[in-house]
Amino acid sequence: MVTPGNETKTKPSWRRYVDGQQEWESWTDKIFAQDTSHKCPTYVNKTPPCQGSCPSGEDIRGWLAIVRQQEKPPAGVSWEEYAFQRASDANPFPALMGRVCPAPCQVGCNRNELEDFVGINAVEQFLGDTAIANGYAFAPAPALSGKRVAIIGGGPAGLAGAYQLRRLGHACTIFEANEGLGGMFRYGIPGYRVPRDTLDAEIQRILDLGEIEVRFKTKVGLDVAVSDLDQEFDAVLWTIGCQSGRGLPVPGWAGTPNCVSGVAFLKAFNEGRMKVTAERVVCVGGGDTSIDVVSVARRLGHSTKTGPGALPEAVVRDGYVAHDSALAAAAEGAHVTLTSLFTREAMTASEHEVHDATYEGVTILDGVMPLEVLLGADGRATGLKVADCRMTDGRPVQVEGTERVLPADLIVSAIGQGGDLTGLEALDNGRGFINADKLYQVPNRPGHFVAGDIVRPHLLTTAIGAAWVAADSIDAYLRHAEQRRRPKVDVHHFNLLEKLIEADLAPTPFKVQDQGDLRGTSDGSYAIHNYEDRSGAEVIGQDELFLAHFNYHPRHLRQEEVPSAEAVLGHFKERVIGLTATEAIDEAKRCMSCGMCFECDNCVIFCPQGAVYRVDKGSRTTGRYVATDYAKCIGCHICADVCPTGYIKMGLGE
Repeated sequence: MVTPGNETKTKPSWRRYVDGQQEWESWTDKIFAQDTSHKCPTYVNKTPPCQGSCPSGEDIRGWLAIVRQQEKPPAGVSWEEYAFQRASDANPFPALMGRVCPAPCQVGCNRNELEDFVGINAVEQFLGDTAIANGYAFAPAPALSGKRVAIIGGGPAGLAGAYQLRRLGHACTIFEANEGLGGMFRYGIPGYRVPRDTLDAEIQRILDLGEIEVRFKTKVGLDVAVSDLDQEFDAVLWTIGCQSGRGLPVPGWAGTPNCVSGVAFLKAFNEGRMKVTAERVVCVGGGDTSIDVVSVARRLGHSTKTGPGALPEAVVRDGYVAHDSALAAAAEGAHVTLTSLFTREAMTASEHEVHDATYEGVTILDGVMPLEVLLGADGRATGLKVADCRMTDGRPVQVEGTERVLPADLIVSAIGQGGDLTGLEALDNGRGFINADKLYQVPNRPGHFVAGDIVRPHLLTTAIGAAWVAADSIDAYLRHAEQRRRPKVDVHHFNLLEKLIEADLAPTPFKVQDQGDLRGTSDGSYAIHNYEDRSGAEVIGQDELFLAHFNYHPRHLRQEEVPSAEAVLGHFKERVIGLTATEAIDEAKRCMSCGMCFECDNCVIFCPQGAVYRVDKGSRTTGRYVATDYAKCIGCHICADVCPTGYIKMGLGE
């Protein structure tokens, strides 16, 4: 019998065995013969796929365990602050990233195999907002090393780099070409997605670490020479981002005044200079930037006033011109169209962002390629000629006979970004970017490091993660230490030894002169028993979990205030409404804690020999909840079979 479609969304029917395994197996003989295998349980920490999929490398499983109340904070620290500290160890912007990150962690979540991913972004936003509301600060920075690093660019990568470097003891000076810090957070994403008070609070928390100087409206390469940096600073971190948008590679684009890039369009809006847009806007893209462009255009509307000062391109192309506020008051709705080479399913923009844009009145034409910008007698664009297309070997192929013209008063290209290396030509790799090795060092330039979009345009979280690696590399360079080899799974891992120390359960010192050359122990207090940390090398897949343990648990969806097409004009309120504490806790309980014990007691309950037992309460902590009496263990592997998280492996012994 086929399960109805709606029932699969509410009552998952995961089965332990596949079709064809209908024969009942008697385990009795196997259980009492397995002692000949000499394999007993060991406890293996692996990286969960959410964390392995996170470009900034957050210990997602760790802070979800704290939110769900399973991992306990130290005395005197609330669970909210403890979870914030764990989350911000890798990413100092939880409130921002909880709102705008496209969440590759959720795509990787093993719970997708059961029903629906854990709402990681929603819980992260809750932690970030709670931290701001309660005034949580980062742990005090260590004493200064005497070294100072120049950071060129105050966007996500630059700020994350300053955060990580200051925590390593190094002072920093940020050179920022604009009047404010934040980069794409401030100038590339609308305020209704990134509230400016939230942005300012998370930036200020980094600056509050101290010894992070900021020099605004200073462009290195023009206002300051690179050679001067080498004289003044001990190292340089290039995080200049990609603030130059790519134009459409079609006839009629170049030099046409009302053809602008998506980056410039959004910067003019976010600086508060552009108050209205054109009556008919066509944006070519398909990624998150293009969605922001069309959503902003629908909110701004157009002005019926004529004259050069009312044209949106006059504001976009000139960094000093601004619209009169009276234009916004008289604005009328704009007709906005988004075209994409790819089908809607293949567009890189987040699915819910595409849905919201459509609800707000944007027309989306997918599987369409631009052919030519049509010009009027005055040299301005009057329309964009397009045609249907198919993607073949990654390239669009025109479908003959489908050509048509989309009337347009403003055409926006949001097909990618590049760096502005004016004055920095020596760093240009010939493609408008800066080369980097695996440790984010600039090749053949000792003391110069690079991170963020200027290496390869990607996600905000990618820039933040690269800045962490670059900061580690800079620290090694400044200490004249050998650059350490990065782990295969290069993220922030749970460290059992650090947890034991935090809980006052640190192993006692081992003195070979007193205890002899012992190669193994099951009871010595100087060792962490039957535990192996493979998190730096392995990501645990769903096939290692006992999925039948988990019941259906619907995801807590954040509420959104998305305006309709009729109400979108002038609507600049924040769209996402965060979870409550109760909702955040319950959402965190949906985490399956892949690769780490979450204290379910299955192994204790099902062990036929009573060999698996709970660790004494006084010695218990995360990762040390159960242990094995190897004198009783017969190697039956039932504990491993019923472990929901895949933490138990039959690996100890011959």
